[in-house]
Amino acid sequence: MKMTGAKAMIHALELEQVSTVFGYPGAAICPFYDALLDSGIKHVLSRNEQGAAHAASGYARAIGRTGVCVGTSGPGSTNLITGIATAYMDSIPMVAITGQVSSELIGSDSFQEVDITGATSPFTKHNYLVKSASDLPRIFKEAFHIASTGRPGPVLIDVPLDVQADEFDYQDPGPVSLPGYHPSSQLPDEKVKAMVEMLNAARRPVICAGGGVVAANAADQLRQVVDKHRIPVMTTMMGIGAMPADHPLYLGILGSHGVFPANYSLHKADLVILIGARVGNRAMGSAAEIARQARIIHIDIDPAEIGKNIKPHLAVIADAGEALAKMLTLDLVGTKSEWLDTIRDVKQQKSYTRRFDQPSVVIHPPSLLQRLAELAGPDAIVTTEVGQNQIWAANHYPIMKPRTFITSGGMGTMGYGLPASLGAKVACPDRTVIAVSGDGSLQMSIQELGTIKQEKAAVKVILFNNRRLGMVHEIQSLKYSKRYSQVFLEENPDFQLVAEAYGFGHTVLESNDKIDEALRQMLDYPGPFMLECVVDPEEPTLYAVRKED
Repeated sequence: MKMTGAKAMIHALELEQVSTVFGYPGAAICPFYDALLDSGIKHVLSRNEQGAAHAASGYARAIGRTGVCVGTSGPGSTNLITGIATAYMDSIPMVAITGQVSSELIGSDSFQEVDITGATSPFTKHNYLVKSASDLPRIFKEAFHIASTGRPGPVLIDVPLDVQADEFDYQDPGPVSLPGYHPSSQLPDEKVKAMVEMLNAARRPVICAGGGVVAANAADQLRQVVDKHRIPVMTTMMGIGAMPADHPLYLGILGSHGVFPANYSLHKADLVILIGARVGNRAMGSAAEIARQARIIHIDIDPAEIGKNIKPHLAVIADAGEALAKMLTLDLVGTKSEWLDTIRDVKQQKSYTRRFDQPSVVIHPPSLLQRLAELAGPDAIVTTEVGQNQIWAANHYPIMKPRTFITSGGMGTMGYGLPASLGAKVACPDRTVIAVSGDGSLQMSIQELGTIKQEKAAVKVILFNNRRLGMVHEIQSLKYSKRYSQVFLEENPDFQLVAEAYGFGHTVLESNDKIDEALRQMLDYPGPFMLECVVDPEEPTLYAVRKED
């Protein structure tokens, strides 16, 4: 059967059961967009290619399938780079499709030509510059396989204009054959035996669960392991949702912006079981010190992560779900009661509690987020931007289920949360989706309000407005003697007028005693809504622990 390269690209997406792509057209990708008209694949038109990549990421994380974004050549493809790098750092399955100038023009500095495969090689799992239309069926099948297996990540396919237009005799691709790429692994019996010995010898074990547990859909197995063996568990920021926030053995998130119970337990443990966590410096800055005082079991699907940031006493290269399923079958002596008593006491005495005693002219973010969780329910999906809003949400919005907390972890990308919320809403149209934002980060991708409105996506935006780049302001306050440099956003737009211009419902919240009323108005509104919350510029992300209510 004769088929153009562009039609083969669409057919390949259909074979992968892709129902939605996020993108922005241009001349070098026009054949693809023309063929798209004849398919049933939904296209979401972003207002910037970076927004398309972030939306594809949010889609993938909410639904657990590979997200797809599309851009044209030159600036269209370079605008995707931040979104691709963000997905790479957080192990999100994504396929990015870019148009390229015609093959004969490559290397001539043609109009809108850029070496996008070279530019993205450091932060894609793999990428392709397609040289023949007949290669497209195989390449697309390989790309989706690579993106979604092993440690997930982004794959880029760069398709020259002439390759999209060329006709060829189409044949369905055969099975994927990639010599050297074998991500699946078996858990050797000797590793299991060593795990048993280390767990039985430990008096103060803890589990640190990362994003790999969520990516492997292994949250249920983790909870069962914790319940059976009575091992306290903490998460990285990417691991939020791997354990219900109200579980008695859940300690919260660890690290420089984590909570006291998690950090205390990590430093007092004599055995740390890392599962699907890469031991980033934000989560475990004193990794070497922890390794000296505790034995380390590191379980990860990616062998490159084993020993990279912390030297384990036992390295286990395995899928998180496979490893946890094996742990569930083990017969162990059980965690010592003294350790569990200590954990309970630390959680009771050193946990931050609500505080509604703020002045009436500003909103206390933790109090609002705790109440929002109660009203929105456990099925709501929360995305965040990066900055103080992210830390407030991570520590004070109790997440009960996996894939309901979506944020930029490794890259820390401002402008991520708003388009990611759109992707999540497209993936899960019947779920409440809430984008938690700061006034600085919202303006990194504020144009995507137009995409949300055009898609009639009822995303709810919580905007914490302190007229500052809050996180940098806080760092300069604590570490640079309050020598504030370029952190003031005194000329912010009137966000209520912005919301009105984009057709959002909207209101301003300035008083803590009005929190319930405003949240109910936002959640009950039938379309997209922006709730602007006036926040004290001095409101910190890290609070002194409090025993009293």
